[in-house]
Amino acid sequence: MRRGMFLATAAVAATGLLLAGCAGSDDDSGGGGGGTTSASTAKVGVILPDTKSSARWETADRKYLEQAFEDAGVDYDIQNAQGDKTQFQTIADQMITSGVNVLMIVNLDSGSGKAVLDKAKAQGIATIDYDRLTLGGGADFYVSFDNVEVGRLQGQGLEKCLTDAGKTTANIAFLNGSPTDNNATLFNQGAVEALQAKTDGGDYTVVADQAVPDWDNQQAGTIFEQMYTETGGKIDGVLAANDGLGNAAIAILKKNGVNGTVPVTGQDATDQGLQNILAGDQCMTVYKAVKKEADAAAALAVALATGGDTADLATGTVTDTETDQEVDSVLLKPEAIYFDNVKDVIADGYTTKENVCTEALADACASAGIS
Repeated sequence: MRRGMFLATAAVAATGLLLAGCAGSDDDSGGGGGGTTSASTAKVGVILPDTKSSARWETADRKYLEQAFEDAGVDYDIQNAQGDKTQFQTIADQMITSGVNVLMIVNLDSGSGKAVLDKAKAQGIATIDYDRLTLGGGADFYVSFDNVEVGRLQGQGLEKCLTDAGKTTANIAFLNGSPTDNNATLFNQGAVEALQAKTDGGDYTVVADQAVPDWDNQQAGTIFEQMYTETGGKIDGVLAANDGLGNAAIAILKKNGVNGTVPVTGQDATDQGLQNILAGDQCMTVYKAVKKEADAAAALAVALATGGDTADLATGTVTDTETDQEVDSVLLKPEAIYFDNVKDVIADGYTTKENVCTEALADACASAGIS
């Protein structure tokens, strides 16, 4: 899984080669990547999952995918299922009927995702799992980040922040992602591995450990409040799987007047997450350069849609734990973000100073070197 991370330069080069190859094609005989189709007649369908689990799907993924397809001159249809499995299926049916020759999905769960992938494959449509692997789904490609490494960074981050706070022993709570999301399983795996020496040695005690259905932030707040009450407030650190869950925990910590004294992790480098870090309420987040992920997925989609060569686009494989089959994959490298490198996320163009640095955070932004 770890070999050959898909670097930005490689993604740009691959996309450039694809576009060059597509531009010269005028054979319309393709479909599902099986033949050669001109870019002008190729069509890619993309189904995003929701807006509730993370803001990134609409603020980042959509715009980067749109730009990549427009640059390639390929028709596309990007829709959001808003967490509704029935709507997810309806969108897929509409896209298949409309003549897409590649379908890219971010599944809501593996069962409903597999049903969509099976229907697409039965129609000769090439398939890509984007960000989340559909277990048992048999997609042609999978494009994501090294999600076990995401969890490791979170575990290492929590340990670092507890150490920086002078806490050599700690009660920690896990606020995990949706149990139906394979990524959440991988995040938890990495975090547990990173903290294992501390937990096995008795320095850290896991006093609460619970998944949040559908990554629902409102439910996360309720769950964490129950954790806090049941432990008598004796929680020293929170391993929250993403910024939304982290913010839900922070709200409860604020309610009890202890925000800023209990390190909280996150993921996705959302504006809210970065603001929480700058305010001192969140320990760290994990930045996933979504543009690289979108560009890599778009390069594959364009190649599949136009009958181009995909041989050099995958950088490795991952094992589908349900079927034991290897899935050709692109896995990108995540980055840990703390107070002193929040500026790197802004410098990378993922968000802007204007979005993050409110008037209340002006001094903190200056201290963090955000200009």
